Amino acid sequence: MRVVLFSIGDFPVRAYGTVIAAAILLSLGVAFYLAKGTEYRKHLWDVVIYVILGAIVGARLWEVVFFEGAYYSQHLIESFAIWKGGLSIQGGLIGGFTVGLIYCWRKKINFWKFADIMAPAIVFGQGVGRIACLLNGDAFGSPTGSNFGLVYPPGTIAYETYGSQPLWPAEVWEGQWDFIVFGILLILKNRFWPRGFLFLSYNILYSLGRFMLEMLRGDTPRYLFDFTAAQWTSVTVILISLVFILWNYFYEKKPRAL
Repeated sequence: MRVVLFSIGDFPVRAYGTVIAAAILLSLGVAFYLAKGTEYRKHLWDVVIYVILGAIVGARLWEVVFFEGAYYSQHLIESFAIWKGGLSIQGGLIGGFTVGLIYCWRKKINFWKFADIMAPAIVFGQGVGRIACLLNGDAFGSPTGSNFGLVYPPGTIAYETYGSQPLWPAEVWEGQWDFIVFGILLILKNRFWPRGFLFLSYNILYSLGRFMLEMLRGDTPRYLFDFTAAQWTSVTVILISLVFILWNYFYEKKPRAL
């Protein structure tokens, strides 16, 4: 764990930003490979810029409204300080998907087919991105109550919260789950499915893993049924994805006029 990787003069090169940048580039590389031979490949450079901007806005909005609403309601100005308080990956995904949908609508391309191509690349990037959380000492788990667990060093949010107690490696396991989902999507990709199936399966699988791992988290408030905001988001995403899978399935089965 290392918040600052190294310094160039007085400028600190932070682990979080460096790894996130690497995650975006690697994810884009995977997307280029998966989009080979399709009409969607030429759109990747354009859409990624808009998606990143949408993801930042969505990630901050989710963090401010759903994760730390009580704090930011009393500190409205700090809501815009994205370098303080963190970003929500789920909000980032929703913001990015929303912008991607608008882009596809404007360019008159099929969102579902484009999303199916992008899904493995997105979850691959998420897996790499969780390394940033580990190095930065955030997205940490709650105390394990035993000798097992991660002990974060001084200077991290986890240490400020729990000190030298061993914590559940929630962010590590989430990153590993992301790579498992990546592998599952690559396997599924070899068969024909209704439009949007890969993308919606990604949403379901990731959200299922996130829901379970949130039980170990120690950095977010809890609400109804002792669920975190991320768990409620996961449940909502799973239900909506299941509805769209059924919708698209019956859409593909619907007879077309000749």
